[in-house]
Amino acid sequence: MERDTPLDARNPSAIAAPALVLTVVIPTFNEKGNIRPLVDRLDQALAGVTWQAVFVDDDSPDRTAEAVKAIARTDRRVACLHRIGRRGLAGAVLEGVLASAAPFVAVIDADLQHDETLLPAMLATLRRDEADLVIGSRYLNPTEAPGGLSAIRRLGSRTAAWLGRRVLKARVSDPVSGFFMIRREVVEAVAPRLSGEGFKILFDIIACQPKPLRIVELPYAFAPRQTGESKLGRRVVVEYLGLLLARFSGNLIPPRALMFGLVGASGLIVHLAILRLALAFGVRFALAQTAGAVTATAADRVGSNSATNSTAASVSAMLL
Repeated sequence: MERDTPLDARNPSAIAAPALVLTVVIPTFNEKGNIRPLVDRLDQALAGVTWQAVFVDDDSPDRTAEAVKAIARTDRRVACLHRIGRRGLAGAVLEGVLASAAPFVAVIDADLQHDETLLPAMLATLRRDEADLVIGSRYLNPTEAPGGLSAIRRLGSRTAAWLGRRVLKARVSDPVSGFFMIRREVVEAVAPRLSGEGFKILFDIIACQPKPLRIVELPYAFAPRQTGESKLGRRVVVEYLGLLLARFSGNLIPPRALMFGLVGASGLIVHLAILRLALAFGVRFALAQTAGAVTATAADRVGSNSATNSTAASVSAMLL
């Protein structure tokens, strides 16, 4: 008989608890030093709002998950989704959104480069029902270069945004932004169609909608990274290109299949480049062929697992 009793009747304290309004999803990898500063910034920016922060950590070697859980022990607004054997920003964001019960969900990086003080304005726009999606844009002012990026990174980021706009056919200045707020139901409606691979989850959310979303963009200044390390690598570029081609083709080819093809093609290019260079210096063909194969394999591994490799980072910068 008791199980038929409404929960609020069995637990009167639940009635007094304020309803959760906003979940801030924060994908992390090796961001241990940024966790406490970010929570403190969210606390100040979201004063008066019932919010929670869900950190989705991809088993960071620097024990980011432990830093989050240490805070969560005394702050119930903070939670950690510790993923084992899974990597990638898109999948992390999707899992964080699906774990939320709040009507509104924001996505922000843990590197402190996004402006958390914009979150109240984003939330107000959604609560006034003026939009389904609010994007923090780096490019609303076309004459102002975003801070926190090198000249090559700025060029690459603008190129990625330009490509995204052409595929979406949407009037959005920054469709590859990693800083946005959205109605949770909008993401849940297309969740089965979203790609769990890659880094450009916002582009995919917009592309998979059955009808155009009401989108509002708000400008913000992209800040320099404080601690932690960039997640850029050759594979990130390949994943984005694969996603672009998949959505452009109307999903005739799955994004994962395109990504595998592009990864293989990029490895072949590295192999042939090293082979040609070695032959130009008079190296015997057999040795040059071996050097090309070994270099291509090593570049693929480093591009997937380390953002400190200068060659992989340079290639990545051209589209990110």
